[in-house]
Amino acid sequence: MSAEFANWWPAPLLPRRDGGAASLFFVIAVLSFLASLSAIGGLAAQRAADGWKDQLIGSATVIVRASASDTPDAAAARAAEVLAGVRGVSEARALDKARADALIARFVGPEPLPADVPIPRLVAIDLDAAAPAKPAALAAALKAAGVDGTVEDHGPWAAQIMRGAALARWLAIGLLTVIAAAAGAVIAFAARQGLSARRDLVEVLHLAGATDGFIARLFQLRFARTAAQAGIVGAAAAIGVAAALRQFGAGQSLAALLPVAWTDLAAPLPWPLIAALIAAIAARVTVDAVLKRSP
Repeated sequence: MSAEFANWWPAPLLPRRDGGAASLFFVIAVLSFLASLSAIGGLAAQRAADGWKDQLIGSATVIVRASASDTPDAAAARAAEVLAGVRGVSEARALDKARADALIARFVGPEPLPADVPIPRLVAIDLDAAAPAKPAALAAALKAAGVDGTVEDHGPWAAQIMRGAALARWLAIGLLTVIAAAAGAVIAFAARQGLSARRDLVEVLHLAGATDGFIARLFQLRFARTAAQAGIVGAAAAIGVAAALRQFGAGQSLAALLPVAWTDLAAPLPWPLIAALIAAIAARVTVDAVLKRSP
């Protein structure tokens, strides 16, 4: 059976393994791993930015200062009552002294402030997603009710977050482009070295009537197969790392900054095909160029 199989499936003209195959496989696998992580990280960064933007745009904060006739808690409660009646506000709730102290402790330390220090109270506002209230309308409502409060507009913060997300997205695209170019350069170098090492075989093929296109296809298929296999290994490793981060790092800072979703793990799946395509193009162009310059 093996002899009959060999009759219609001839042995490859190029050996399946050579001295540099393992090194080339390792380099392409590492580049594939980095490219896959970049794709996953870019999607996670965009998701994080969208979530932060939605939270900021859908909320507002009011700093309430008590007047001489009101206690801070009473002033905050009155402000929340006033703001809850503004069109475009879903809910307004006053934060108690413990929450205010916890926020201030980040800047002044854990020691409690003297009792006579006037600490402003905060009112958290949830805005209507369809038609959110404008900061000017909130400030006007407070002024009309005689409440001394300052509305903190989250819009500028949301704009900064979206600019950061756009920068992260372009960085991911740029990194993928650089990795693809590096993979192409590595394949081109390997193809040139492989062609030089097999110069005798190429001359024999020419004498047997093989065209330059036929010889180029041999190298093209060889390097495309190697790149596809290495791309599978690199993509699988990246998926494993991202899955571990998603599964076991939910409470960590990195996971909070990059909330990887299970659907993001599909981002590296096209990479083996992309790597094979890059390798095929780089090998074909390189071998064609070298053969055309050969006598």
